[in-house]
Amino acid sequence: MIIGIPKEIMHDEARVAATPETVGKFVKEGFTVLVEKSAGEGALYHDEDYIKAGAKMIECPQEIYDKAEMILKVKEPLFNEKLGKHEVEMMHKGQYLITFIHPASPVNHQMVKDLTKQGVTAITLDGIPRISRAQNLDALTSMSTCAGYKGILMAANKLTTFMPQMFTAVGQIQPAKVMVIGVGVAGLQALATAKRLGAITYAADIRPAAAEQAGSLGAKVIDTTVPAELAIAEGGYANKLPDDVLKREREALRSTIQEMDIVFCSALIPGKIAPIIIDEETVKGMKRGSVIVDISIDQGGNCSLTPAGDIVEKHHVTLMGVKNIPGLLPTSSTWMFSNNLYNLVKYLVKDGKVVLDRQDEVIAKSLVCIDGELVHVGAREAMGL
Repeated sequence: MIIGIPKEIMHDEARVAATPETVGKFVKEGFTVLVEKSAGEGALYHDEDYIKAGAKMIECPQEIYDKAEMILKVKEPLFNEKLGKHEVEMMHKGQYLITFIHPASPVNHQMVKDLTKQGVTAITLDGIPRISRAQNLDALTSMSTCAGYKGILMAANKLTTFMPQMFTAVGQIQPAKVMVIGVGVAGLQALATAKRLGAITYAADIRPAAAEQAGSLGAKVIDTTVPAELAIAEGGYANKLPDDVLKREREALRSTIQEMDIVFCSALIPGKIAPIIIDEETVKGMKRGSVIVDISIDQGGNCSLTPAGDIVEKHHVTLMGVKNIPGLLPTSSTWMFSNNLYNLVKYLVKDGKVVLDRQDEVIAKSLVCIDGELVHVGAREAMGL
């Protein structure tokens, strides 16, 4: 089987879908791997290392799409301005695509329809379920780990004060206070990172088990007032709350948020718009110079004022809506991501052929389209099909 690794074309995307290490593993197992020249340079993975690992370096991405039976990417197919055509147009019937597609997102609907029409079999990494046997396939968890770590560092860099407690010749400086809202994978990593930097940590999550995990990391857990029976959806994810319950949560958290130096927002509801937990009234009452880093911005954000893809200051508070935070940590995030993809390909390929068991939860939840049919449940619902 021939695997193709094109260079990512999204603006400022430095990650790549395979490292020389994972290419070497593929080659040893009988795969042919085509890598676009300079695809890994942004993440400090160099062409000569890919060649040593057994990859064939290709100048033109169209050649990769023409020859490869399976395409591995980081981001969803986009319009390639250099070639004047969309990446979907470069693909062919029967080809496999594995990447982050986010098929339910309205901005991707036309691209998903085009993939389906093209006859591509597409698997979206954001659909891999968080179950024990899929842990080493789960790129979303890997990227959330990166976002939690890097997001706190970005926020700390915006502070005008120290993070840890400091004892100086002229007196003592108190440590920064950091609150994490939404204690999933990213939130737990954010808490751990803030604690390593010497901050006093607080946390809030409507799910009792998640709040308990935050407490085990030393965070002071703030009561959201949300009843447990309303909080938990299928698979242990957070549930969409009724408006009145969400309003009570906002009010319960407001006073604590306004004491913080950094608020890290990562509360998400799978397949739905992120809940607004910090409104403008709350921001107005926050400390001057405090920072909100909102990694839920791809799904709308947890703060009503967060700018999508930008950093602004409002009411003397820095609001960070930076997208693709894992891409700002490209060497480590690529290493994690590429190993997730290697494990997933091994999971799917039997005796040199892709085997898709539609009864398998991993396949059922991540498969987007196959044989000209759009099968992803979330995408179909979002499109009204």
